[in-house]
Amino acid sequence: MIVITAPTGNIGRHLLSRLLESAPAAGEKLRVIVRDPARLPEASRAGVEVVTGSHAEAEVLDRAFEGADAVFWLVPPDASLTPQDAYSGFTRPAVKALVAHGVGHVVGVSALGRGTPLADRAGLVTASLAMDDLIAGTGVAYRSLANPSFFENLLEESDAIRDQGVFTDSVDADRKAPFVAVADIVAVAAGLLLDRSWTGADSVPVLGPQDLSPNDLARIMTEQLGRPVRYERQPLDELHTTLVGYGLNEAFVQGIVDMKRAKDKGLDAGIARTPDTTSPTSFEQWCARTLKPAVLS
Repeated sequence: MIVITAPTGNIGRHLLSRLLESAPAAGEKLRVIVRDPARLPEASRAGVEVVTGSHAEAEVLDRAFEGADAVFWLVPPDASLTPQDAYSGFTRPAVKALVAHGVGHVVGVSALGRGTPLADRAGLVTASLAMDDLIAGTGVAYRSLANPSFFENLLEESDAIRDQGVFTDSVDADRKAPFVAVADIVAVAAGLLLDRSWTGADSVPVLGPQDLSPNDLARIMTEQLGRPVRYERQPLDELHTTLVGYGLNEAFVQGIVDMKRAKDKGLDAGIARTPDTTSPTSFEQWCARTLKPAVLS
């Protein structure tokens, strides 16, 4: 039995779809925790056991983890909380339930940066790494997917790319860093959940096929979209003011700013690229399949 949290989110829904195709042949049953079962695709509902509720709630987790062999753990960060409460606070009920029900394996979504000089001052990343330690401390076999920024983050800027030919971030225009497609993260997660021969606690970097700078992204988007796209760097103090103006928790906003500052100083460059850490989907492929339809529709 594999339990999937956040099965309607950007990662979870693709993981659920992939496991629905492969899990039955491996003798695996699937169970999801979801607040609103109506948000699950109709085809998915027939192939899974549904536990209704939030995976922040102890009673829901007790029902979901009963008889479970593996869990896919993803925390949807709550910007009304501090980073510590949003990650470790959210996860504490799950830690108790993992132990109580003897769950053997957990795969979690986390971030790059562990072991770097910036790890303890990287805002949301620091909070995510503390969450990993909390889970690993139970003694469960744990693999944290250590991810860089997602290609999919650019979908939030589809309108600006379409209407103004511009996207923004707060890192230096020539700062190269790994980027990854959600599909590649899903593939690694599915493989770990289905083949549970691994033990102990470790991180699994998923780095995409190459490091890219914002200027590289702009050049590739220009080529793929057939229209000029340029990068604009947003000052961190301006980002802070904007996010606080949206009503986000100020400590959470500071966590975002600290994460962005750490990335600009090379937070994501601490892992060597190897065949094992490199994933296949290129930015060119992702633009053609995903960004181009979103921008030009």
